[in-house]
Amino acid sequence: MAKAVLKFIRLSPTKARLIAREVQGMNAEYAIASLEFTPNKAAGIISKVIASAVANAGLEPEDAVITSARVDKGPVLKRFTPRARGSASPKHKPTAHIMIEVAAASKGDK
Repeated sequence: MAKAVLKFIRLSPTKARLIAREVQGMNAEYAIASLEFTPNKAAGIISKVIASAVANAGLEPEDAVITSARVDKGPVLKRFTPRARGSASPKHKPTAHIMIEVAAASKGDK
């Protein structure tokens, strides 16, 4: 089993979790192919992390299965937007930590 971690990515963790839940338990090759056609910022990023985890394991994508796909909350960048009459509104820019674990597929998983 091998893993890859991408930390402090400027992406909402709630939006990234939707994509991470879809690929959990999938074959790595199939997951990367399906994420390629998903119109979401998180899909491209998670696809790269899956590819990195597969490379860390020393496997080919068709021989690997995603055992765990986790997205944790990172620190939030706090900014302000100017508003009328000299006031300001807060803007929260969330970050996320993405962790993917892959393992070699057993003979029945292919």
